[in-house]
Amino acid sequence: MKIVSFLPAATQMIYDMGLQHLLHGVTFECPAKALEEKPKIVRCIMEGKNYSSAEIDLVFSAAKAQGKSLYYVEEALLQNIQPDIIFTQDTCEVCQIDTKCTAAAVAKLQKQPLIIPLTPNNLTDVYATAVTIAKAAGYEEKAYTYLSGLQKRTDNILDRLRQDKMPLKRVALLEWIEPIYNCGHWIPFQIAQAGGVDMLSSPGGDSVRIEFDKVVKYNPEILIVAPCGFHIERAMQEIHLLAKHEGWHTIDAVKSGNVFVCDAGLFTQPSASTLVDGIELLSSLFHPELFSVPANLRAYYEKNKSSILLERR
Repeated sequence: MKIVSFLPAATQMIYDMGLQHLLHGVTFECPAKALEEKPKIVRCIMEGKNYSSAEIDLVFSAAKAQGKSLYYVEEALLQNIQPDIIFTQDTCEVCQIDTKCTAAAVAKLQKQPLIIPLTPNNLTDVYATAVTIAKAAGYEEKAYTYLSGLQKRTDNILDRLRQDKMPLKRVALLEWIEPIYNCGHWIPFQIAQAGGVDMLSSPGGDSVRIEFDKVVKYNPEILIVAPCGFHIERAMQEIHLLAKHEGWHTIDAVKSGNVFVCDAGLFTQPSASTLVDGIELLSSLFHPELFSVPANLRAYYEKNKSSILLERR
């Protein structure tokens, strides 16, 4: 059995379930360990370039309007591997290579692999993809063991919230800075399981562009900034763009110092374990009186690090 993953989330779950011996190729955005051990089959023409948020949005929007993909497949490497299974996705054609592009590359192979798209819309769907992966690999029982451990972690959070009768925190999580996008798909469900509610979000659907005045009117108690694909350091380079908006300093989250810049991988990369990490981090940010930030996640967020967020005009 030879598996190739065109999806970082699939790669993460393959490693989580101990199936990496079956993995023979990955995409350029996969977890570091996979990139060290496996050949990169999928690349992006923007790889290694340092564009601003606005420039990235323009490039991807233009490519989408023209029906072009910014991703490409190293066909010689794929031909050499001759995989039995390729995992891909159709959740977001901006974030990762999609099934259409994958099929075009695969059509040239001598041996036709099985293409399995993993396209979750909510948190339950994400968990189901772990079963899909393990079942396709012939190790279905590993998925149930894996998911059982993750469920215990989320159950512990929910049980504590119920026990202490904690009210839901009014939260906004932004998936992009310029222009501003709300959060969608599984992220609103992560927020709910951490003891919050995001009324600006799109549960089970695509994130969409919103005007900043909606954020001001909604007036979140806690603001999470996690631009898709950005690590903390990269997001901090542009966090000042939010502070330039009219009404920024009137928001409760800003006034109380509850603006957090988080590593987007905990939210926009839909591997089951990663999203549970995200839930644990959010619970500690929403309800610090009940939950401490897990030691392994302390490097995944910053609280008001930039003075630009706090200074008054």
